[in-house]
Amino acid sequence: MVGQVGAVVVARHRVQAAADLGALAAAGALVEGAEVGCAEADDVARRMGARLSRCEVEQWDAVVTVERQVGLGVFGVRSVVGAARAGPVEESG
Repeated sequence: MVGQVGAVVVARHRVQAAADLGALAAAGALVEGAEVGCAEADDVARRMGARLSRCEVEQWDAVVTVERQVGLGVFGVRSVVGAARAGPVEESG
């Protein structure tokens, strides 16, 4: 049981990292359009062993959700989800 909990924790951190990097990649490519940005996010997610399940562009912000399946032995397979938003920082002044 401890091994399964550990596997979920590790998978959760990895999927969150994939979401974070995917959102940054998408936001960085938005100058070329939303489709290009989301394609970049998908590429990053796949390279990190996750699947892009949602990519939306709101003005200059990219909102990305990724997921990954985790095998838990006798407890079956569960989906772990991570989400992130990236975009320019608003100036206060």
